[in-house]
Amino acid sequence: MMLDKEGKPFKTREGGTIRLAELLEEAVVRAHKLVSEKSPDLSAAELTELSEVIGIGAVKYADLSKNRITDYVFDWDTMLSFEGNTAPYIQYACARISSILRKAESSHPLAATLSGDLLFSSATERSLTVKLLQFEEALLAVAKEGMPNIMCNYLYELASLFSGFYASSPILSHDHPAERQSRLALAALTGRVLRQGMDALGLKAPQRM
Repeated sequence: MMLDKEGKPFKTREGGTIRLAELLEEAVVRAHKLVSEKSPDLSAAELTELSEVIGIGAVKYADLSKNRITDYVFDWDTMLSFEGNTAPYIQYACARISSILRKAESSHPLAATLSGDLLFSSATERSLTVKLLQFEEALLAVAKEGMPNIMCNYLYELASLFSGFYASSPILSHDHPAERQSRLALAALTGRVLRQGMDALGLKAPQRM
């Protein structure tokens, strides 16, 4: 059952059950406000498209990320947050990786490919790579158990590990060509796995946020 912050069944102010269409419309409206504040330079068309991707994605992810046999609290602020186990957090990680690869392509053409050996010079690189190797395991577990929250947890952990990697390991500014190539390839692979995982859940990953 979907509950409100007070632990009661989530309903309209009049006490009736909220229709899904109304719920999604409200999500898009709230996402529009958040995105317009976070990225005021977006065009009207980009803002509209991104608001729908983030708003609807947030609702779907909030539902899929919970164990399907337990109740959960429906909280707008939590599901639309850019921090924590939410769709916007994972979507932002995808957008950040896309931005890195675009910049790499302009400064180091063809550098951000998946070819070549990965070089591990830090613990964060190793941890991220190990998590990437667990994608198939997570996908098979979802199929076997019928628990999409397994994939949600995996994507959140992967996005979190990439955030740590990004914060501690210079990518575009790295002076050593081989290590820069390795880190770009690792970023590209992370982006690909994040998008594949989100696609399996029926979610979209924007190129920009």
